[in-house]
Amino acid sequence: MSRGPSQPRGPHPVVWTVLYLPFGALSGFVTVALTFLATKHGLSISEGALLNGAQMGTQWLKWLWAPVVDVTLTPRKWYVLSTAASAVGVLGMAAVPLGPDTLGVLLAIIAAASLINSAVGMAVEALIAQATPPDQVGRVSAWFQAGNLGGAGLGGGLGLFLVVHLPKPWMGGAIMGVLFMLCCFALLFTPQHQSLHAHTTSFEAVKGVVRDLKLMLKTKGGLLSAVLCILPVGTGAAQAVLTQAKVAGFWGAGEREVELLQGLAAGFVTAVGCFAGGWVCQRLAPRTAYAVIGVGLALVAAGMALSPATVLMYVVWNLTYAFGVGLSYAAFTAVVLSAMGAGSGATKYNVYASLANFPIWWLGLLLGFAADHWGVRKMLLTEAALGVIGVAIFAFTAARVRRSKLADTV
Repeated sequence: MSRGPSQPRGPHPVVWTVLYLPFGALSGFVTVALTFLATKHGLSISEGALLNGAQMGTQWLKWLWAPVVDVTLTPRKWYVLSTAASAVGVLGMAAVPLGPDTLGVLLAIIAAASLINSAVGMAVEALIAQATPPDQVGRVSAWFQAGNLGGAGLGGGLGLFLVVHLPKPWMGGAIMGVLFMLCCFALLFTPQHQSLHAHTTSFEAVKGVVRDLKLMLKTKGGLLSAVLCILPVGTGAAQAVLTQAKVAGFWGAGEREVELLQGLAAGFVTAVGCFAGGWVCQRLAPRTAYAVIGVGLALVAAGMALSPATVLMYVVWNLTYAFGVGLSYAAFTAVVLSAMGAGSGATKYNVYASLANFPIWWLGLLLGFAADHWGVRKMLLTEAALGVIGVAIFAFTAARVRRSKLADTV
């Protein structure tokens, strides 16, 4: 990844952790808090999976509006505006009663809030793209994804606790919104973003973004990273299904275990996994690390499927799975940062993120269907099998691309 002479070295990467918390926390509020309560309020497992599907539907389409962040306003302004709108969105989710009659309204609110929330991530990614030197890719990836997945644990665990225990569910959403806004203070420690498309017309700026994107995808690193992203490797898609009360009940787990394991404990363990993944990517090629971690996560899913259905096994395998997800997400970010270069950071990062979110979206829906119709064990085995197949396809593709005449990187 190149870095121009005028590009300042970034702050300590803990800043990216704090800034990314609202992005992860909104996701966690949906996948843990709302999803756990779904089957308790008359929804089926498949209908509960739609909650996460509504969120992920916008996440794999966000490449369509990512260029707006690169060519308008500044990342700092985008961050404040989108974080404020996300705070309103989480309040709306908490205020709507959960049940079959309100499912359509809630899905619409989740989709709209997720669309807005995507700009939170884009703003941070645009800042990171110009502030991260090649020798810091693994380290920055770890802290960055710790904010994403740690935020998901915080938003899920704390969100579920607040919604269940406060007098009115909307109060929990209001508290979450205030916490979102407090993260804006971390912007004070970020460098001034220097747009590579400044002082140009809107049309010229968009052309510049498209040019940067083409250059990236015409390299071996860019192309192989894109292929790896579209495969069902290291997705962690089973987490949203394992959160549901009916699924957790298969192991004898209840609200207490889900609140802890899919929320705060999972957030901590996943964050540890992120740092471990960053450490691995400092020592292995990020794409290789990502593929190996993908196989490991598939083995974890298979192990959970074949273990006794006890609360202890639910605890052990969920924490192991959470650690693997942290490894995978940190490796994903390292893959992207290594391939994308400095220009048009929001667009290029979110092309990869959109590609990677697509298998999370469809696999999450498939796993919800599988749990409903085939049982929980076969659901986990389905994820494991698809993960191994995905890595095999990548290995075959990588062998072909490496023999091509494409440049290695941007």
